[in-house]
Amino acid sequence: MADKILISPILKWVGGKRQLLADIMPLINQKCSTYVEPFVGGGAVFFELQPKKAIINDYNTELINVYKVIREFPEELIALLEKHNRENSQEYFYQLRALDRTDEYARISNIQKAARIIYLNKTCYNGLYRVNSAGQFNAPYGKYKNPNIVNAETIRAMSRYLQNPKITIKQGDYKEALKGLRKGAFVYLDPPYMPISSSSSFTGYTENGFSYAQQVALKNECDKLKAKGISFLQSNSDCAEIRELYKDYEIRTVQAKRSINSNANKRGGINEVLIHYVPEKK
Repeated sequence: MADKILISPILKWVGGKRQLLADIMPLINQKCSTYVEPFVGGGAVFFELQPKKAIINDYNTELINVYKVIREFPEELIALLEKHNRENSQEYFYQLRALDRTDEYARISNIQKAARIIYLNKTCYNGLYRVNSAGQFNAPYGKYKNPNIVNAETIRAMSRYLQNPKITIKQGDYKEALKGLRKGAFVYLDPPYMPISSSSSFTGYTENGFSYAQQVALKNECDKLKAKGISFLQSNSDCAEIRELYKDYEIRTVQAKRSINSNANKRGGINEVLIHYVPEKK
């Protein structure tokens, strides 16, 4: 699109898709009537595509609050990030991180919450959003020399784009974002991945994990999209369970780099799958 502006994701998110854009983008119908992304996460695909009409959703309330604040209060957010940048230290990090364990957290504004999450994401170890079972941020301090905390240009560009009245931002169950879709829509699904070993399950970016039963439920939602003649693309891990679930769909193998494994030796290339459905033209 000629009027696209350069926007990169503001947050580093588990399973971010920046490195797979070359594989993903050709499979997306860029002429779709509505682009739908029910597990938006860091939004690498969404911000690369910049559709004119879209529905984005995520279960994570903190994440969706960041997008809404960027849309509505970019300058106030930048001012707070500049303050965090000036104050940045290990002590300051842990002081801010501890906020969601106190009663004070419920009283701070949505702008303050968004600035806190962006700051913690930029300064924590591995730049990884991670919470414990109580939903409290628990990644440690990263000790980076010059973290890009403020990112004012990206915030302003993202804000201009998200102010498009045809961009709907939702927070909640992914199934809600799929309701009422019509033929001509395109859905990109990037759910929490099926673990490829008992030790690799990573559900730390939301308090609620994503079980095998939920993977089966997602497959059923994909079948409903197919029944309506709605194109979709899904990313997931390359494992026997996923291949069996989607054996009636086109499955492409792609290689991603895993950068979040605690064992540095296991941060190499790993196979993932892209599950693709396009209705046959009659």
